[in-house]
Amino acid sequence: MNLLLKSAKIIAPSNSQLHLKKRDILIRNGKIVQIAASIEADKSVKLIDFKNLHVSAGWFDSSVSFGEPGYEERETIDNGLRTAGKSGFTDIVLNPNTMPVPDSSSDIVFLRNQAKGRATALHPLGTLTVKGQGSDLAELFDMRNSGAVGFYDYKQAISNSNLLKIALLYARNFDGLVHSFPRDNQIAGNGIANEGKIATSLGLKGVPALAEALQVARDLYILEYTGGKLHIPTLSTPQAVQLVQEAKKKGLDVSCSIPIHNLLFTDEKLLEFDSEYKTNPPLRTASDARSLVKAVEKGIIDLVTTDHSPLNIEEKRVEFEQAGYGTIGLETAFGSLQRLFSLETTIELLTRGRDRYGIDKVEIGEGEEAKLTLFDPDREYTFTEEQILSASKNSMFLGEKMKGYVYGVIANGKTELKKKKDGR
Repeated sequence: MNLLLKSAKIIAPSNSQLHLKKRDILIRNGKIVQIAASIEADKSVKLIDFKNLHVSAGWFDSSVSFGEPGYEERETIDNGLRTAGKSGFTDIVLNPNTMPVPDSSSDIVFLRNQAKGRATALHPLGTLTVKGQGSDLAELFDMRNSGAVGFYDYKQAISNSNLLKIALLYARNFDGLVHSFPRDNQIAGNGIANEGKIATSLGLKGVPALAEALQVARDLYILEYTGGKLHIPTLSTPQAVQLVQEAKKKGLDVSCSIPIHNLLFTDEKLLEFDSEYKTNPPLRTASDARSLVKAVEKGIIDLVTTDHSPLNIEEKRVEFEQAGYGTIGLETAFGSLQRLFSLETTIELLTRGRDRYGIDKVEIGEGEEAKLTLFDPDREYTFTEEQILSASKNSMFLGEKMKGYVYGVIANGKTELKKKKDGR
Protein backbone atom coordinates (compact mmCIF):
# COMPACT_ATOMS: atom_id res chain seq x y z
CA MET A 1 0.00 0.00 0.00
CA ASN A 2 1.75 3.13 -1.29
CA LEU A 3 -0.28 6.32 -0.90
CA LEU A 4 0.29 10.05 -1.09
CA LEU A 5 -2.10 12.38 0.72
CA LYS A 6 -1.91 15.80 -0.93
CA SER A 7 -2.35 19.07 0.96
CA ALA A 8 -3.78 17.44 4.07
CA LYS A 9 -4.29 19.70 7.06
CA ILE A 10 -3.10 17.80 10.13
CA ILE A 11 -5.15 17.98 13.33
CA ALA A 12 -2.86 16.78 16.11
CA PRO A 13 -3.24 19.01 19.20
CA SER A 14 -0.47 17.16 21.07
CA ASN A 15 2.07 17.71 18.26
CA SER A 16 2.89 21.40 18.01
CA GLN A 17 5.19 20.87 15.01
CA LEU A 18 2.43 19.41 12.84
CA HIS A 19 -0.81 20.68 14.35
CA LEU A 20 -2.83 22.78 11.87
CA LYS A 21 -0.08 22.47 9.25
CA LYS A 22 -0.97 21.59 5.65
CA ARG A 23 1.35 18.83 4.47
CA ASP A 24 1.76 16.02 1.96
CA ILE A 25 1.98 12.63 3.64
CA LEU A 26 3.70 9.70 1.92
CA ILE A 27 2.80 6.19 3.07
CA ARG A 28 4.68 3.07 1.99
CA ASN A 29 3.87 -0.45 3.16
CA GLY A 30 1.61 0.83 5.92
CA LYS A 31 4.12 3.30 7.39
CA ILE A 32 4.43 7.07 7.15
CA VAL A 33 7.79 7.58 5.48
CA GLN A 34 7.68 11.31 4.74
CA ILE A 35 5.73 14.41 5.79
CA ALA A 36 6.62 17.56 3.87
CA ALA A 37 5.19 20.72 2.34
CA SER A 38 5.35 19.11 -1.10
CA ILE A 39 6.13 15.56 -2.19
CA GLU A 40 6.30 14.38 -5.78
CA ALA A 41 4.51 11.10 -6.47
CA ASP A 42 5.94 8.37 -8.69
CA LYS A 43 3.92 5.75 -10.55
CA SER A 44 3.99 3.33 -7.60
CA VAL A 45 1.98 5.72 -5.43
CA LYS A 46 -1.78 6.24 -5.40
CA LEU A 47 -2.78 9.87 -4.99
CA ILE A 48 -5.44 10.87 -2.43
CA ASP A 49 -6.65 14.46 -2.75
CA PHE A 50 -10.16 14.83 -1.35
CA LYS A 51 -11.64 18.32 -1.13
CA ASN A 52 -10.63 20.25 2.03
CA LEU A 53 -8.74 17.17 3.25
CA HIS A 54 -7.94 17.03 6.96
CA VAL A 55 -6.29 14.13 8.77
CA SER A 56 -5.93 13.08 12.39
CA ALA A 57 -4.81 10.03 14.28
CA GLY A 58 -7.35 7.24 13.82
CA TRP A 59 -10.50 7.42 15.93
CA PHE A 60 -11.54 5.03 18.69
CA ASP A 61 -14.98 3.93 19.95
CA SER A 62 -15.35 2.04 23.23
CA SER A 63 -18.90 0.71 22.76
CA VAL A 64 -20.01 -0.80 19.46
CA SER A 65 -22.45 -3.65 18.81
CA PHE A 66 -22.84 -5.60 15.59
CA GLY A 67 -24.77 -8.89 15.61
CA GLU A 68 -22.62 -11.73 14.38
CA PRO A 69 -22.87 -14.46 15.55
CA GLY A 70 -26.60 -15.01 15.95
CA TYR A 71 -28.00 -11.65 14.84
CA GLU A 72 -26.45 -11.32 11.40
CA GLU A 73 -29.67 -9.71 10.13
CA ARG A 74 -28.79 -6.73 12.33
CA GLU A 75 -25.17 -6.49 11.25
CA THR A 76 -22.25 -8.69 10.25
CA ILE A 77 -18.69 -8.18 11.42
CA ASP A 78 -17.61 -7.62 7.81
CA ASN A 79 -20.09 -4.83 7.03
CA GLY A 80 -19.87 -3.46 10.56
CA LEU A 81 -16.11 -2.92 10.27
CA ARG A 82 -16.56 -1.44 6.79
CA THR A 83 -19.09 0.99 8.25
CA ALA A 84 -16.79 1.85 11.15
CA GLY A 85 -13.91 2.54 8.78
CA LYS A 86 -15.90 4.78 6.46
CA SER A 87 -17.15 6.58 9.58
CA GLY A 88 -13.57 7.35 10.64
CA PHE A 89 -12.86 4.67 13.25
CA THR A 90 -9.64 2.66 13.10
CA ASP A 91 -10.32 0.85 16.39
CA ILE A 92 -13.57 -0.27 17.98
CA VAL A 93 -14.36 -2.19 21.16
CA LEU A 94 -17.03 -4.76 20.34
CA ASN A 95 -19.77 -5.39 22.88
CA PRO A 96 -20.77 -8.98 23.74
CA ASN A 97 -24.21 -8.39 22.24
CA THR A 98 -24.54 -11.61 20.24
CA MET A 99 -26.16 -15.04 20.45
CA PRO A 100 -24.42 -16.91 21.91
CA VAL A 101 -22.47 -14.34 23.88
CA PRO A 102 -18.66 -14.62 23.97
CA ASP A 103 -17.95 -16.17 27.37
CA SER A 104 -14.96 -18.37 26.52
CA SER A 105 -11.55 -18.05 24.91
CA SER A 106 -12.74 -19.82 21.75
CA ASP A 107 -15.48 -17.21 21.31
CA ILE A 108 -12.92 -14.40 21.51
CA VAL A 109 -10.68 -16.16 18.99
CA PHE A 110 -13.66 -16.50 16.62
CA LEU A 111 -14.44 -12.78 16.77
CA ARG A 112 -10.83 -11.78 16.20
CA ASN A 113 -10.44 -14.18 13.29
CA GLN A 114 -13.59 -12.82 11.64
CA ALA A 115 -12.09 -9.32 11.79
CA LYS A 116 -8.68 -10.09 10.31
CA GLY A 117 -7.46 -8.14 7.32
CA ARG A 118 -9.64 -5.07 7.81
CA ALA A 119 -8.62 -1.42 8.11
CA THR A 120 -10.57 -1.12 11.36
CA ALA A 121 -9.28 -3.26 14.22
CA LEU A 122 -11.83 -5.08 16.38
CA HIS A 123 -11.12 -5.41 20.10
CA PRO A 124 -13.66 -7.76 21.69
CA LEU A 125 -15.16 -7.70 25.17
CA GLY A 126 -15.99 -11.01 26.78
CA THR A 127 -18.95 -11.41 29.09
CA LEU A 128 -18.31 -11.06 32.80
CA THR A 129 -20.47 -14.06 33.64
CA VAL A 130 -21.32 -17.38 32.01
CA LYS A 131 -23.85 -16.77 29.21
CA GLY A 132 -24.15 -13.21 30.53
CA GLN A 133 -26.69 -14.40 33.06
CA GLY A 134 -25.16 -12.73 36.10
CA SER A 135 -24.59 -15.87 38.18
CA ASP A 136 -21.08 -17.35 37.73
CA LEU A 137 -17.91 -15.68 36.50
CA ALA A 138 -16.91 -16.56 32.95
CA GLU A 139 -13.40 -17.61 31.88
CA LEU A 140 -11.97 -14.12 32.39
CA PHE A 141 -8.27 -14.98 32.44
CA ASP A 142 -8.49 -17.30 29.43
CA MET A 143 -10.45 -14.72 27.45
CA ARG A 144 -7.91 -12.06 28.33
CA ASN A 145 -5.11 -14.29 27.03
CA SER A 146 -7.07 -14.76 23.80
CA GLY A 147 -7.45 -11.03 23.22
CA ALA A 148 -10.44 -9.80 25.22
CA VAL A 149 -9.86 -6.19 26.32
CA GLY A 150 -12.42 -6.25 29.13
CA PHE A 151 -15.48 -7.97 30.55
CA TYR A 152 -19.10 -6.84 30.36
CA ASP A 153 -22.57 -8.31 30.62
CA TYR A 154 -23.89 -5.94 27.98
CA LYS A 155 -26.61 -3.61 29.32
CA GLN A 156 -27.20 -6.02 32.22
CA ALA A 157 -26.69 -4.61 35.71
CA ILE A 158 -24.68 -6.72 38.14
CA SER A 159 -27.32 -7.15 40.83
CA ASN A 160 -25.15 -9.44 43.00
CA SER A 161 -22.75 -7.19 44.92
CA ASN A 162 -20.57 -10.11 45.95
CA LEU A 163 -20.17 -11.16 42.32
CA LEU A 164 -18.81 -7.72 41.43
CA LYS A 165 -16.48 -7.86 44.43
CA ILE A 166 -15.09 -11.24 43.37
CA ALA A 167 -14.76 -10.13 39.74
CA LEU A 168 -12.75 -7.04 40.67
CA LEU A 169 -10.51 -8.99 43.03
CA TYR A 170 -9.90 -11.74 40.49
CA ALA A 171 -9.30 -9.40 37.54
CA ARG A 172 -6.69 -7.48 39.55
CA ASN A 173 -4.36 -10.44 39.11
CA PHE A 174 -4.05 -9.83 35.36
CA ASP A 175 -4.98 -6.13 35.10
CA GLY A 176 -8.42 -6.93 33.71
CA LEU A 177 -10.98 -4.19 33.11
CA VAL A 178 -14.41 -4.93 34.60
CA HIS A 179 -17.50 -3.16 33.22
CA SER A 180 -20.64 -2.57 35.27
CA PHE A 181 -23.79 -1.23 33.66
CA PRO A 182 -25.20 1.64 35.80
CA ARG A 183 -28.80 0.69 36.51
CA ASP A 184 -30.42 -0.45 39.76
CA ASN A 185 -33.21 -2.63 38.42
CA GLN A 186 -35.18 -2.56 41.65
CA ILE A 187 -35.46 1.22 41.36
CA ALA A 188 -35.78 1.33 37.57
CA GLY A 189 -38.35 -1.46 37.47
CA ASN A 190 -40.02 -1.63 34.08
CA GLY A 191 -39.21 1.99 33.26
CA ILE A 192 -38.49 2.81 29.62
CA ALA A 193 -38.09 6.61 29.63
CA ASN A 194 -36.62 9.29 31.84
CA GLU A 195 -38.76 9.81 34.93
CA GLY A 196 -40.22 13.30 34.65
CA LYS A 197 -42.97 15.47 33.24
CA ILE A 198 -42.72 14.18 29.71
CA ALA A 199 -42.86 10.48 30.61
CA THR A 200 -45.81 11.17 32.92
CA SER A 201 -47.69 13.14 30.27
CA LEU A 202 -47.19 10.30 27.78
CA GLY A 203 -48.12 7.57 30.22
CA LEU A 204 -44.67 5.94 30.02
CA LYS A 205 -43.05 4.26 33.00
CA GLY A 206 -40.07 6.26 34.19
CA VAL A 207 -36.45 5.45 35.02
CA PRO A 208 -35.33 7.88 37.75
CA ALA A 209 -31.81 9.28 37.88
CA LEU A 210 -31.66 7.62 41.28
CA ALA A 211 -31.51 4.20 39.60
CA GLU A 212 -28.23 5.14 37.94
CA ALA A 213 -26.70 6.97 40.88
CA LEU A 214 -27.45 4.19 43.39
CA GLN A 215 -25.83 1.54 41.21
CA VAL A 216 -22.77 3.70 40.59
CA ALA A 217 -22.44 4.50 44.30
CA ARG A 218 -22.56 0.79 45.15
CA ASP A 219 -20.03 -0.10 42.48
CA LEU A 220 -17.62 2.57 43.65
CA TYR A 221 -17.84 1.46 47.29
CA ILE A 222 -16.98 -2.07 46.17
CA LEU A 223 -14.12 -0.78 44.00
CA GLU A 224 -12.74 1.15 46.95
CA TYR A 225 -12.76 -2.09 48.98
CA THR A 226 -11.28 -4.38 46.32
CA GLY A 227 -9.03 -2.22 44.20
CA GLY A 228 -8.82 -3.18 40.53
CA LYS A 229 -10.05 -1.43 37.40
CA LEU A 230 -13.68 -0.49 36.81
CA HIS A 231 -15.32 1.05 33.77
CA ILE A 232 -18.88 2.38 33.98
CA PRO A 233 -20.28 2.53 30.45
CA THR A 234 -22.95 4.86 29.08
CA LEU A 235 -23.76 7.16 31.98
CA SER A 236 -26.66 9.57 31.49
CA THR A 237 -27.05 11.63 34.69
CA PRO A 238 -25.00 14.40 36.33
CA GLN A 239 -25.54 12.76 39.73
CA ALA A 240 -23.68 9.63 38.64
CA VAL A 241 -20.94 11.66 36.98
CA GLN A 242 -20.37 13.55 40.23
CA LEU A 243 -19.93 10.26 42.08
CA VAL A 244 -17.29 9.18 39.55
CA GLN A 245 -15.52 12.51 39.93
CA GLU A 246 -15.37 12.09 43.71
CA ALA A 247 -14.07 8.53 43.34
CA LYS A 248 -11.27 9.71 41.06
CA LYS A 249 -10.25 12.28 43.66
CA LYS A 250 -9.87 9.39 46.09
CA GLY A 251 -7.50 7.71 43.67
CA LEU A 252 -9.82 4.91 42.55
CA ASP A 253 -9.08 3.39 39.15
CA VAL A 254 -12.43 4.14 37.52
CA SER A 255 -13.45 5.46 34.11
CA CYS A 256 -16.78 6.19 32.48
CA SER A 257 -18.33 6.92 29.11
CA ILE A 258 -21.40 8.67 27.77
CA PRO A 259 -23.34 8.07 24.54
CA ILE A 260 -23.15 10.94 22.06
CA HIS A 261 -26.95 10.94 21.70
CA ASN A 262 -27.33 11.65 25.44
CA LEU A 263 -25.31 14.82 24.91
CA LEU A 264 -27.28 15.94 21.87
CA PHE A 265 -30.88 14.88 22.44
CA THR A 266 -33.32 15.14 25.34
CA ASP A 267 -36.50 13.42 26.48
CA GLU A 268 -38.50 16.06 24.62
CA LYS A 269 -37.90 13.90 21.54
CA LEU A 270 -40.26 11.34 23.08
CA LEU A 271 -43.17 13.68 22.37
CA GLU A 272 -42.97 12.36 18.82
CA PHE A 273 -43.54 8.82 20.14
CA ASP A 274 -40.82 7.71 17.71
CA SER A 275 -39.23 4.45 18.87
CA GLU A 276 -35.91 5.50 17.30
CA TYR A 277 -35.44 7.60 20.44
CA LYS A 278 -35.85 4.64 22.79
CA THR A 279 -32.45 3.93 24.31
CA ASN A 280 -30.94 2.41 27.42
CA PRO A 281 -30.05 4.53 29.34
CA PRO A 282 -32.91 6.81 28.31
CA LEU A 283 -32.61 10.33 26.98
CA ARG A 284 -32.68 12.71 29.94
CA THR A 285 -33.62 16.39 30.39
CA ALA A 286 -32.14 19.43 28.68
CA SER A 287 -30.55 20.42 31.99
CA ASP A 288 -28.95 16.99 32.27
CA ALA A 289 -27.57 17.21 28.72
CA ARG A 290 -26.02 20.64 29.37
CA SER A 291 -24.37 19.37 32.56
CA LEU A 292 -23.02 16.30 30.78
CA VAL A 293 -21.52 18.40 27.97
CA LYS A 294 -19.69 20.45 30.62
CA ALA A 295 -18.46 17.26 32.29
CA VAL A 296 -17.04 16.09 28.96
CA GLU A 297 -15.30 19.43 28.42
CA LYS A 298 -13.75 19.25 31.90
CA GLY A 299 -12.51 15.70 31.36
CA ILE A 300 -14.64 14.22 34.15
CA ILE A 301 -16.28 11.92 31.61
CA ASP A 302 -13.45 9.92 30.09
CA LEU A 303 -14.96 8.71 26.83
CA VAL A 304 -17.71 9.59 24.42
CA THR A 305 -19.15 6.68 22.47
CA THR A 306 -21.62 6.09 19.68
CA ASP A 307 -23.04 3.13 21.66
CA HIS A 308 -23.78 1.88 18.15
CA SER A 309 -26.67 -0.63 18.42
CA PRO A 310 -28.11 -1.93 15.14
CA LEU A 311 -31.63 -3.39 15.30
CA ASN A 312 -33.73 -4.72 12.46
CA ILE A 313 -36.93 -3.01 11.43
CA GLU A 314 -39.21 -5.47 13.22
CA GLU A 315 -37.69 -4.41 16.55
CA LYS A 316 -38.35 -0.71 16.00
CA ARG A 317 -41.53 -0.41 13.92
CA VAL A 318 -43.79 -1.41 16.81
CA GLU A 319 -45.46 0.39 19.73
CA PHE A 320 -42.99 2.41 21.78
CA GLU A 321 -43.36 0.18 24.85
CA GLN A 322 -42.56 -2.94 22.80
CA ALA A 323 -39.70 -1.51 20.73
CA GLY A 324 -36.07 -2.48 21.20
CA TYR A 325 -33.51 -0.17 22.78
CA GLY A 326 -30.78 1.49 20.78
CA THR A 327 -29.68 3.55 17.81
CA ILE A 328 -26.88 3.27 15.29
CA GLY A 329 -24.36 6.08 15.59
CA LEU A 330 -21.04 5.36 13.87
CA GLU A 331 -21.94 7.29 10.71
CA THR A 332 -23.03 10.40 12.62
CA ALA A 333 -20.45 10.59 15.43
CA PHE A 334 -18.21 13.25 13.90
CA GLY A 335 -20.98 15.41 12.47
CA SER A 336 -22.85 15.31 15.79
CA LEU A 337 -19.90 16.07 18.08
CA GLN A 338 -18.98 19.12 16.00
CA ARG A 339 -22.41 20.54 16.80
CA LEU A 340 -21.35 20.58 20.45
CA PHE A 341 -17.58 21.07 20.50
CA SER A 342 -14.77 22.72 18.56
CA LEU A 343 -12.89 20.73 15.94
CA GLU A 344 -9.85 20.29 18.18
CA THR A 345 -11.97 19.11 21.11
CA THR A 346 -13.91 16.76 18.86
CA ILE A 347 -10.73 15.13 17.56
CA GLU A 348 -9.33 14.87 21.07
CA LEU A 349 -12.50 13.09 22.20
CA LEU A 350 -12.47 10.71 19.24
CA THR A 351 -8.82 9.73 19.69
CA ARG A 352 -8.67 9.25 23.46
CA GLY A 353 -9.29 6.06 25.44
CA ARG A 354 -7.14 3.40 23.81
CA ASP A 355 -4.85 3.19 26.84
CA ARG A 356 -7.79 2.23 29.06
CA TYR A 357 -8.20 -0.92 26.98
CA GLY A 358 -4.50 -1.68 26.56
CA ILE A 359 -4.53 -0.65 22.90
CA ASP A 360 -1.43 1.01 21.46
CA LYS A 361 -1.49 4.79 21.17
CA VAL A 362 -1.64 6.29 17.68
CA GLU A 363 0.71 9.08 16.58
CA ILE A 364 1.26 11.01 13.36
CA GLY A 365 4.93 11.21 12.42
CA GLU A 366 7.59 9.91 10.09
CA GLY A 367 8.35 6.28 10.90
CA GLU A 368 4.99 5.75 12.60
CA GLU A 369 2.40 3.22 11.48
CA ALA A 370 -0.15 4.89 9.21
CA LYS A 371 -3.36 4.88 11.24
CA LEU A 372 -5.21 7.93 9.98
CA THR A 373 -8.73 9.29 9.69
CA LEU A 374 -9.54 11.51 6.70
CA PHE A 375 -12.30 14.11 6.85
CA ASP A 376 -13.67 17.53 5.91
CA PRO A 377 -14.63 19.38 9.11
CA ASP A 378 -16.49 22.19 7.34
CA ARG A 379 -18.97 20.35 5.15
CA GLU A 380 -22.56 20.74 6.38
CA TYR A 381 -25.42 18.48 5.35
CA THR A 382 -28.61 16.81 6.54
CA PHE A 383 -28.27 13.14 7.46
CA THR A 384 -30.53 10.92 5.36
CA GLU A 385 -31.16 7.19 5.08
CA GLU A 386 -29.10 7.10 1.88
CA GLN A 387 -26.03 7.91 3.98
CA ILE A 388 -26.54 4.97 6.34
CA LEU A 389 -23.87 2.36 5.76
CA SER A 390 -25.05 -0.05 8.47
CA ALA A 391 -27.22 -3.05 7.59
CA SER A 392 -29.83 -1.81 10.08
CA LYS A 393 -31.34 1.64 9.61
CA ASN A 394 -32.47 2.46 13.18
CA SER A 395 -31.01 5.94 13.51
CA MET A 396 -32.35 8.75 15.69
CA PHE A 397 -30.13 11.14 13.70
CA LEU A 398 -32.21 11.03 10.49
CA GLY A 399 -33.09 14.54 9.41
CA GLU A 400 -30.50 16.10 11.72
CA LYS A 401 -28.04 18.75 10.58
CA MET A 402 -24.43 17.54 10.58
CA LYS A 403 -21.20 19.50 10.57
CA GLY A 404 -18.27 17.52 9.27
CA TYR A 405 -17.97 14.77 6.68
CA VAL A 406 -15.77 11.67 6.96
CA TYR A 407 -13.92 10.28 3.95
CA GLY A 408 -12.67 7.14 5.69
CA VAL A 409 -9.48 5.66 7.14
CA ILE A 410 -6.04 4.39 6.27
CA ALA A 411 -4.94 1.82 8.83
CA ASN A 412 -3.49 -1.64 9.37
CA GLY A 413 -2.04 -1.63 5.86
CA LYS A 414 -5.53 -1.15 4.36
CA THR A 415 -7.82 1.62 3.21
CA GLU A 416 -11.54 2.04 3.81
CA LEU A 417 -12.51 5.14 1.88
CA LYS A 418 -15.69 6.48 0.38
CA LYS A 419 -15.78 6.85 -3.37
CA LYS A 420 -14.33 10.07 -4.73
CA LYS A 421 -17.71 11.18 -6.07
CA ASP A 422 -19.15 10.88 -2.54
CA GLY A 423 -16.28 12.91 -1.14
CA ARG A 424 -16.43 15.43 -4.00
